[in-house]
Parts: sequence; structure tokens; C-alpha cells
Amino acid sequence: MRKCFLHILAIITLIMAGCTEQIDTSARYVFKEETIASYLSKHEQYSEYFRLLSETAVSKISNTTVSQLLSARGHYTIFAPTNKAIQQYLDSLCHTGLIPQPSWDAFPSKHKRDSIAQIIVFNSIIDSGDDYSEYQISNLPVATSTSNNVEIPLPNMNDRKLVVQYTNIPDSILVGDCAIDQNNRDILCINGVIHSMHGVIAPSNDTMDLLLRKYIEDQNSGFVVSAKIVQSCGLFKALSASRDEEYESRYQADRVAKSSNSVGDGGNETFYTPEHRYFGFTFFAETDAFWSEAIGKSVNEITMEDVMAYLDSQGIYPEAKRDKNYESEDNLLYQFITYHLLPERLSADKLVYHYNEKGYDINRKVPSVAVMEYYTTMGKRRLLKLFESRESEGVYLNRFPILDNGRQGSYHELSCPPEREGIAIGEPNQEGDNNIRNGIIYPIDKLLWYSDVTRDNLQKQRIRWSVPSMWPEFMNNDIRCSEITDIKHKNVYIPTDDDYKYLEDVDISKDTQFFYWTGRGNGWANMQGDEMSIRGLLECTMRLPPVPRRGTYELRFAIQSGGYRRGMVQFYWGSNKEKLAAMGIPMDLRQTAENTLHTSGGDVPSDIGYERDTDDDDFNAEVDKRLRNNGFMKGCNQYCAGAPGGSTMMRASNVCIRRIIIRETMDPDVTYYIKFKTVMDDPTRFFYMDYLEYCAKEVYDNPETPEDIW
Repeated sequence: MRKCFLHILAIITLIMAGCTEQIDTSARYVFKEETIASYLSKHEQYSEYFRLLSETAVSKISNTTVSQLLSARGHYTIFAPTNKAIQQYLDSLCHTGLIPQPSWDAFPSKHKRDSIAQIIVFNSIIDSGDDYSEYQISNLPVATSTSNNVEIPLPNMNDRKLVVQYTNIPDSILVGDCAIDQNNRDILCINGVIHSMHGVIAPSNDTMDLLLRKYIEDQNSGFVVSAKIVQSCGLFKALSASRDEEYESRYQADRVAKSSNSVGDGGNETFYTPEHRYFGFTFFAETDAFWSEAIGKSVNEITMEDVMAYLDSQGIYPEAKRDKNYESEDNLLYQFITYHLLPERLSADKLVYHYNEKGYDINRKVPSVAVMEYYTTMGKRRLLKLFESRESEGVYLNRFPILDNGRQGSYHELSCPPEREGIAIGEPNQEGDNNIRNGIIYPIDKLLWYSDVTRDNLQKQRIRWSVPSMWPEFMNNDIRCSEITDIKHKNVYIPTDDDYKYLEDVDISKDTQFFYWTGRGNGWANMQGDEMSIRGLLECTMRLPPVPRRGTYELRFAIQSGGYRRGMVQFYWGSNKEKLAAMGIPMDLRQTAENTLHTSGGDVPSDIGYERDTDDDDFNAEVDKRLRNNGFMKGCNQYCAGAPGGSTMMRASNVCIRRIIIRETMDPDVTYYIKFKTVMDDPTRFFYMDYLEYCAKEVYDNPETPEDIW
């Protein structure tokens, strides 16, 4: 059970009588209306559910029952199963052989019975705390234009995010694969809302490996062949990871600092350490229908030799070995399937992040300009591009359309050649046993691989990524751009390595305060609204994503430089993490395009050659060249310089600038790192990060087609 539920105990005065806890009823609101608990207790259709609420404790360390919890003040959303729904759930447990008869008396032990009761109870309740209202039908998250599946931002008592599914039937809404009663919904109580459910919400506790094993045994899952490939490559162990238990025990025992305070910026804000360190996975899997048609056999007849022969016939990964050592990173089958796997769990509404790109309306949630995400796959590190635009009508893998990217363009798709169309990502099945804890499987109907066409097109475009997207922990633990805006989710502190290494791909020194703001509602001029603020006598080293092909690349660093408390850092880069070379002179993060803010002599005018855009595109191009000669670029034109819906793009802001920090030859098979280290003896100064870019020489130094402004 998630630890934020412990704050509920602070509003319930517990009077200990021996080992028994009592509720102080003076802490309740006293109205003529009823609490959730009193309402449920008076309606026979919920008698079984209320009994379970009364028998289930809110945590292992408390005797307070959930029914007592729901008698107190709060903002709770209850997806209450009826007696009939609970009986149907017991019937399903009997059908699977867990119990011999569909009765509570049929469980082999009290422990097993109590665990099933807890599953029913914990999965049915969302606590919105003091910062949010309960979820009535009107404020459930809405479907996007391309997906009917969307997750409720706040997790339930089982620390699972419930999926809301909108169907073609009017007013029919599913939550956790269970239908909300069309008549008994939005039952308002003093302390929350009740929705009557036609089923028990019980997402599976299985992990990805167990689900794939079931697919293989089932033979009718639709992913039998893809599951067998994963099994043959020895990846089940990796896909079994769900939670870092060492971090869990350290956090519980207060052996990890649970918060840290900012100093020197006038805010003195508190930033909170994540309560968990979850692992997760995303699997883009070819369907059995694809494999059966491609190989010409029925699914149960297809062997790994058949798959290898088919891949070989397609000319896939010609340098890979064709032997039967499928678990080797050099093997064709291993290289093929690991390109389908990401080490982060991406829900359907977060395959591509939408927030403050040009023309995006966060209320309508209709894609506007082209938006891309770039992730590093498992196994041999390779780039996988996720793309969405208004014209694409869905999220695609490795799509490279022709964009209207001129200086006066719209950045919408003009067309897309068939060979660059990419692969459409299908809707995931998150019903029943498919709704696992640590991953999501997305169906695809084309062969996915890191082809020459993909690599060539990646090299021919600028690759831009938000810095937090480099770290799977930020996705798996709902840190990146979290829609939960209470202080614990909005202000995040990542512990130093001396405390616990939370980010696998980042080394954080003991004198560093690693802060992250989700930025929701703040209107900051940042890509996707979030902001990294790293303070102290800081020193951080980060592993970079791979480049697509060997060549000369610029690595660019984007910053919103309007804060005079920003510091100065020295950048280092290279492939030997222990011996990184300093790159150029230290970077002063207080420098905007026009001034360096609040130095000892006041604001110092900049000499980098910046001038605002005019109606003369030739003049604007000359200014761009002048800036590049000094190692600077204007901000991108893809994102607003502020909150969603703004009319001022980053390019038009004098504080949103890009800096070219290196121009070096890079190889896709080499891992590179960047390090930044303060050069100011002032722990109150801080380092800021927004997004990074790779740009190949073929793009930034192309005499025929200059790099676009987007």
C-alpha cells in the first residue's frame, strides 16, 4: 500500500486501548449527509463489500480498518462492487482453481482469504488527499483523439493506476476493466463519491515474464510467437523486475533522506524523495497474425528456426550471428527482439508527451504540430523514435514524414512516403490478466527493426529529447511531468549516490542537491513545462543516448536562462566516464541572449550577436549564422515560451537559447557521457537543464537545405 496513505492517519486521532485503535469522531464533519462508510452500510447491495471494508486494515502497521477510514473526512473515490459483482469474482477464482467452491469459507487459509479481500478493497479506493477532489464522472481523465485508454493520475490504495476505457456505447465507461453502473454513479457523500461497479477491479500482480509465459501456454493470446522469442533469448529474468526491494527497505527504515530543502533562492522549498523505485517495461510486439502470414505456418507450428530463417531472408542485422545462441547480444534473434523492448512502462496516453507544443490545447487533447520522443532500447543500445501529429492519427514507431518546416511553415505533416511511414502502435489489451504491474504490451502489424532506412533518417534530422526522458526511473515512478500536483509529486528530490543510487544512468556527488519540478501550472518557458534544478557544490555525470550512425554531431544544451541565481559550470564529455575531457570554457547559465544577469557589475550586455526576428527571413538567417559562430542558437519554434496555448514560441524569447557545447565525431557502438561541475564556490547557485539535441553535420552544415528553425 502506498505510503502517502499514512497521512490519513494524521487526521484520525487514534486512542490506544490495549492494542485496539479507536476513531475520534470529533475529527469528522458532522452534517445531515452521510459519509461513504455510513452510506454503504445502509444499502444491502453493498453488504459484502462493506463487510470486507470493516475487516481490512489500512496497512500492516495499523489496526484501523478501511471502513473507519471512510468514516473520516477526506476526498475518496470508491468504485464499489455490488454483492453480485463480488460473487462473480469468487466464481472466477473457483474457475481458475484457486478455491474449490465460490465461497469465502472455501479458502485454504485465513492469510489467503485476507489477501483476496485486500485486493478487492485496495483496488477499489483512490484517496485524493487534501489537494484534490474525488473523481466524479465529469472529472475522470478524458480520452485522447487517438486512444480510448487513459490512466487516472492518482493511484489507488494498491499503488496501481487504474485505466479508464471509453467505449462506443453511450455513457458506458470502464474502470479497471469493470463497467460503472449507468444509474448508480456519482453518489456524493460528505467525504467523497461512490460509483457502483458491475465487477471487481483486480489488476493482475503478475510481471511481464509471467504474462508472456501464460501467452505461450494459452496458444490463443495473439502474441505466442513474440513471447517465445523473448523466452528463447533468456529475457524472462530481466522482465520479472518490479520493485527495488533494497530501496524499499532503506526508505522504510529512514536510511534514505526523505526530503531536502532548497536554500538561497528565497523560496526555501521542500523537495521529496520518491517513495518507491519501480521497474517497468514496454513491449512493441508483432502479433501472431503477422508471424503466421509472414512465415506461412500456423502459430503453434512456428519454431525459432523459422523466425531466424525469415529474419535472415529480410536481410536484418547482417553483422549479427546466425547461430542458436539466442541469449548472446551478438545473435540475430536477440538483437531483433531487444529492439522491441524499452526499460520503462509507457501508458497509452504517455507514449508521446503533449503539453505546451505549438497549437496544443490541453483540454481538447488533440495533437497539433509534430511531436517526437526518443528512447534507448534494451540490449544493444539503439534509438527508437515515437512520433505523433494531427495528421498521423495515432502514435507511430520510426515515422519520418515530410514536414512543413520552413521559416513561415506550420510544422504539420505535408506527406509521408510509404517507406518512411513507420509502424502504427495498436491499442494495448489491459483487461484482466493482461493488466500487469510492471509493463504494457502494444500490438504492431509490421516488422520492427533498426533498419538502414531508420538509421539514415535519424541521422538526417535533428534529435531533440527532454532530459528526464533519458532516465527510466522517471517514467516508472511517475516523476516525469507528473499530473499529480501536490507538493510531494511536484517537487522531487533524487538522493545522492552516497545515500542510494536511484538513477542508474546518473552519478550524483554527495555535495549535490538534485531537484526536479514537474512544473504543472507554473507557466515556465520549458519544453513540456518541467524543470531540472541541480544545486550545491554540484558534480553530476550522465550517460547519453546513442547516435544512429558514425559521424560528426553537435551536442546542444537548451536553457531558459532568466534566473540570476543560475551558476557557472564546466562541461566534460567522452567515452571513459572516469576520464572525461573538459569541453571549452565554463558556461555561465545567467547569460540570456541579450544580457548576463546580476554579475558583480550588474547586468552585462551580451556580445553573442543576438537580434530578434523580423519580417525579413534573409536577415533572420544571417542572425542565426552569427549566433552559431559564437556557439549559440535561438530557442526552438516547436514549443511555447510558457504555459500551453501561448502565442510566443521559444524562438521569440531572449531567455530560451541553445548552446552548442561540443562538436565531435561519435559512434553508435560507443557509450558517451557528459559531466557538469560547478566552478562557483557558492552552494546556493544552481544548474538548470531543459532539453538536449544531437544534430549531425549533414543537417547543421547542409548547403542545400539549411537546418529548420523548429
